[in-house]
Amino acid sequence: MGDVTNKAETSEEVKPRSVRVVLMALMIAMLLAMLDNMIIGTAMPTIVGELGGLEHLSWVVTAYTLATAASTPIWGKIGDMYGRKGAFLTSIVIFLIGSALSGMAQDMGQLIGFRAVQGLGAGGLMVGVMAIIGDLIPPRERGKYQGMMAGVMALAMIGGPLVGGAITDHMGWRWSFYINLPLGAVALAMVTAVLHLPKKRAKGKIDYLGAALLTLAITSTVLVTTWGGTEYAWGSAEILGLIAVGVLSTAAFLYAETKAAEPVMPLHIFRSRNFTLMSVIGFLVGFAMFGGVLYLPLFQQSVQGASATNSGLLLLPMLLSMMLVSLIAGRITTSSGKYKMFPIMGGALMVVGMFLLAQMDTGTSRLMSGVYMGILGAGLGFLMQITMLVAQNSVDMKDMGVASSSATLFRTLGGSFGVALMGSLFTTQVTNTMADRLGPEAAGAAGSAQLDAASLAKLPEAIREAYQYAVAAGTHSAFLLGAGVAVLGFVAAWFVKEVPLKGAGPAAKAPADGASEGDAGAATGDGGPARAHEALAH
Repeated sequence: MGDVTNKAETSEEVKPRSVRVVLMALMIAMLLAMLDNMIIGTAMPTIVGELGGLEHLSWVVTAYTLATAASTPIWGKIGDMYGRKGAFLTSIVIFLIGSALSGMAQDMGQLIGFRAVQGLGAGGLMVGVMAIIGDLIPPRERGKYQGMMAGVMALAMIGGPLVGGAITDHMGWRWSFYINLPLGAVALAMVTAVLHLPKKRAKGKIDYLGAALLTLAITSTVLVTTWGGTEYAWGSAEILGLIAVGVLSTAAFLYAETKAAEPVMPLHIFRSRNFTLMSVIGFLVGFAMFGGVLYLPLFQQSVQGASATNSGLLLLPMLLSMMLVSLIAGRITTSSGKYKMFPIMGGALMVVGMFLLAQMDTGTSRLMSGVYMGILGAGLGFLMQITMLVAQNSVDMKDMGVASSSATLFRTLGGSFGVALMGSLFTTQVTNTMADRLGPEAAGAAGSAQLDAASLAKLPEAIREAYQYAVAAGTHSAFLLGAGVAVLGFVAAWFVKEVPLKGAGPAAKAPADGASEGDAGAATGDGGPARAHEALAH
């Protein structure tokens, strides 16, 4: 009897320990996907200096972003059909191959192509992390790990530029890519050794037509948001043509998905009101977060005279607030099973934070801007991981991958739209303000580039003050747009239903009254997380 008891106790000890090992590997993989662009941004001037091709510089980032966004839904579906572990390991391998090839690139064309390979793998990394966590941990308990994921995001945003600068200065820009190899190897080894998920073998075939149409729709959308107002005017034939391609390919994709046996993005998941609302809120969170990350350091460098070297540290109030609030919200969700209040609180704080940031001017102190950033970060903290948790809780286990990939995709597209629209508004406002204060010729000379604190110090006082005033006016317009968009998220949050999260506790025993078919299926579940959890300690 004692032996049986000891074996049972040992088994119970192995499970949480195995879960922790797998989660550590998942966090490393998530860090790889998020850290990469942050590091490369710092190294880009050195890369251009060695490889040339300044006119193709934007494509180094665009190729990666496009490949990541386009492949995200496909990775999710492959994981659902053929097994999560194999898809995740494959995406890590592809990412590492792309990293190694990017480090060996001899010209800008090669670097752009290899970055696309890297992006294909990165699409599977993010989806794999979210979907595997969805498989292993019931939603009721998943909240505990939100702070961990928010911490990885904060680490990437703060540490990326600093690490990128140090690597480029002391080891050379190629090590910005090579640094991924040892980290990826550790994640590969840990996942291979410890993660044991049930194997799947789908009868149907991959929806190649749907995948192609979705890729075309995503590509055209991202290119519109990347090129609009920068490479091409918004009313140009190129942008209008891309918009037409995006609309037509989206319509064709939606029709194809109704006919496919195994659609790459099953439309029935959008029958769940919560899933649809989380997709919308996730899009708006991406819009606000990426816009804030882009324009807050610009304001602090140009207007408040902060050093560009510490650009990651400038975001510390927002990121620490986001991480802390996400951790607290996750703990409360785990203990109570309640979550509806968090999207509402997050939406409200996001509106207030964006509105306060829009009030910054040339006289705003760093302390006050830090307080405003902290408020925005708290709003994002309430929303970042809750949107993924509720989205996953709103579908059946068989759709966990596509739910995770769809939520990730909408957030990515929101970021693309946020950067593009806020950027267009910012640029227009800066140009007009400079022209009003200095005249068209002087405005063109001073406003042709984004100036850092060192460059500004060399300008005549009148031009420097005009430029700082123009940047403040530009950020005012950009963040005011962000506040308006955040209002939509706040309104959407009120329509979220409190569907019980599956897991231990009375709250998970039955779905809430009026739950949709997808919500009910997720709430009652099919034992997927429990079986996967047992398989983990196999």
